[in-house]
Amino acid sequence: MTRGWFVQPTVFADVDNNQTIAREEIFGPVLSIIPYNGDDDAVAIANDSEYGLAGTVWTSDPHHGAAMAKRVQTGSIGINHFRLDAAAPFGGFKASGLGLELGPEGLASHLQLQSIFKGPPPEQVATP
Repeated sequence: MTRGWFVQPTVFADVDNNQTIAREEIFGPVLSIIPYNGDDDAVAIANDSEYGLAGTVWTSDPHHGAAMAKRVQTGSIGINHFRLDAAAPFGGFKASGLGLELGPEGLASHLQLQSIFKGPPPEQVATP
């Protein structure tokens, strides 16, 4: 394209989890590849962030993927894909997001509950 501000998709390889590009949220076509050594290291790297909006686990073993997904501290996580579901709550952990959206959990912050206790009709109330 010849007009506007566009950024080409960019992949950064061999990123260290202490680098700025790994520590801050980048809203653009950017992918950082951080090497890891085993499941525990991968989960530690993923959780070593002040953010936790969403994530994905990629694997050929769905049972192992589900076990890994439970360990990652994000509000939403997909296994081999990511697609929001309007019936499910969406919100982040830690400094990500502004509460929950979607699903009944997302509506809860907009509700004010009130308990009303109805007594007997006036004609059944004893008068002194």
